[in-house]
Amino acid sequence: MPRKGRHTAQTVAMEGPVEEPVRAEQAEEDEQPENPYKDAYEWIHCIIVAIIACVLVFVLLARVITVRGESMLPTLEENDRIVITRLAGDYEYGDIVVLKKDEFRNEPIVKRVIGTAGQTVEIDFTEGVVSVDGQRLNEPYVREKTYDRYHIMDPEYYEVYGIDPKEDVGEDWVRVTVPEGCIFVMGDNRNNSSDSRVSTINFVDLRDVMGKAVFRLYPFHKLGALYGAGSGNG
Repeated sequence: MPRKGRHTAQTVAMEGPVEEPVRAEQAEEDEQPENPYKDAYEWIHCIIVAIIACVLVFVLLARVITVRGESMLPTLEENDRIVITRLAGDYEYGDIVVLKKDEFRNEPIVKRVIGTAGQTVEIDFTEGVVSVDGQRLNEPYVREKTYDRYHIMDPEYYEVYGIDPKEDVGEDWVRVTVPEGCIFVMGDNRNNSSDSRVSTINFVDLRDVMGKAVFRLYPFHKLGALYGAGSGNG
């Protein structure tokens, strides 16, 4: 029995808490002061990431276009900077779009959507009135009424526009149906605009549309969103 008791006491002593010595390396690390520039590095890193993200957004999702010419007066003026995107939904009446037609010009051009696929656009050049599917458009955004016929009344282009001169063409009016996958566009400065009334632009294939204008960046006093006429804003 006495031997058992001594053995038990020794066991307890061995199982007691033992403090481990602190490593020299750890002590040195604890004594090192924090890097005073750490926060600055993190801020710079965040800024760089944000800049890269913005660049990717503008390159892949949006673009800034400079307006050239006066065909969109009074809505847009020469040298206005506008943001366009392909992610703003389907194109519909009143949308301002930027398109590229190599047959007409190498530079992008800005116009307003008047008719979409399957719709019938009718223009009375005497009254200057534009109708879509028989409904006369209320166009507060135009500079003047639509009096200029351009090439659309030239018999040479009847085939281009799918016009039957016996049925669709009067002396002072025209009626065309927009093909699938296309839109019919016109400038707001109706009598000084090359648009779907010109054979080299014609019906615009959606694949030629670079995007919808959603925001004006410049001039700064006009900074703000651009709305299509269909939303109630010109």
